[in-house]
Amino acid sequence: MKLVAGNSNRPLAEAIAKYLNIPLTKSDIKRFADEEVFVEIQENVRGEDVFIIQSTSFPANDNLMELLITIDALRRSSARRITAVIPYFGYARQDRKPGPRTPISAKLVANLIEAAGADRVLTLDLHAGQIQGFFDIPTDNLFGAPVFVDDIKARFNGDDLMVVSPDVGGVVRTRALGKRINADLAIVDKRRERAGESEVMNIIG
Repeated sequence: MKLVAGNSNRPLAEAIAKYLNIPLTKSDIKRFADEEVFVEIQENVRGEDVFIIQSTSFPANDNLMELLITIDALRRSSARRITAVIPYFGYARQDRKPGPRTPISAKLVANLIEAAGADRVLTLDLHAGQIQGFFDIPTDNLFGAPVFVDDIKARFNGDDLMVVSPDVGGVVRTRALGKRINADLAIVDKRRERAGESEVMNIIG
């Protein structure tokens, strides 16, 4: 097994490598003067099971291109299987058409990852579960709640607790967390006038 780290969160990749007790595969990821991404895998990965760790968080476009080009470099290096580990899946909020003549960008990103040559995707807490269905390759959507539960219980066990869902869409996930830590539930009722800007109207609960 080989681990390749992108630049989106190298400390996380290093922590994963330390936990697994395997070194990160040597690679050179840099940018030319015109900001084009260049990737060189500096170890033999022929026939290997390779995991590329790269979120597509801010700056989303730069990190996405870095992921795609790294996958392509691994495929052309004859890796046996390439798994894209994407802790934060950018464009996930664009999982449906909000109106006429608009894209479903999450589906486009899924297509690009497949076209680049990924054999499997592993991500965390997708904004919408149906995004798994956008892929035609195996896709694992893991949940961080078990880790949060242990930490919350260690820090606040016995205290009065309340978990708050930031919107109606997160109620199911928030309620499940609340049950595991024996906490009450509240929901934020908000109105979004424009992208990236929300106004809290009411707190329910």
